[in-house]
Amino acid sequence: MKRYRIGQIVPSSNTTMETEIPGMLRAREMVRPERFTFHSSRMRMKHVNKEELAAMDAESDRCARELGDARVDVIGYACLVAIMSMGHGYHRASQERLTSVVKAEGAETHVVNSAGALVDGVKVMGAKRIAVLTPYMKPLTDMVVSYLENEGLQVVDRVSLEISNNLDVGAHDPKRLPGIVAGMNFSDCDAIVLSACVQMPSLPVISQVEALTRKPVITAAVATTYAMLERLGLERIVPGAGALLSGAY
Repeated sequence: MKRYRIGQIVPSSNTTMETEIPGMLRAREMVRPERFTFHSSRMRMKHVNKEELAAMDAESDRCARELGDARVDVIGYACLVAIMSMGHGYHRASQERLTSVVKAEGAETHVVNSAGALVDGVKVMGAKRIAVLTPYMKPLTDMVVSYLENEGLQVVDRVSLEISNNLDVGAHDPKRLPGIVAGMNFSDCDAIVLSACVQMPSLPVISQVEALTRKPVITAAVATTYAMLERLGLERIVPGAGALLSGAY
């Protein structure tokens, strides 16, 4: 039985990534032998706006160093919109920089981020046309859509819940999501991004939305978990976490 240390760089007001990612990996422990521990470092952010996101991202190097000190096996930068707000393709620059930061501290630690993980996860499933649900204000959702389309994806429909306070995003009831998705134009899409935000809870209803829509469902948290397992060289399978973690990919 091998144990892996999972590190997360988390916005200070995020209350979801430290429940959903451990929840998925604990579920995996029921069907696979590997075991996981969880370790976080936080960046200050309360409101989801461009100014606070930029200030928060500037703290990510410090967080990477702290997690490197713990010699975690993989680090997940858990804020999709912070990465995407920094400009097209920034997930690659951020990942490269933070990898260099931890290596400079003597740690051989893999680094992923939720923005790049979502882009890659959608492509792993072979999806090109997607419907996207976000908690963001419309200008931030437009920015996310622009980022995804710059990566070669086509967003056929989007919904913005327009929640600016990050604690309120984390308090959004996931049971509302199936009804919201039911009102979206998803018939002509290849996959549904149920939550393009690692703070908006969605894990409990992924299977329900897949059954409702008959479409594969992915979330930022699911994609981040997939990316972490991939970097660790582990089988990408988690019961109840949707198509990407079904073992088919």
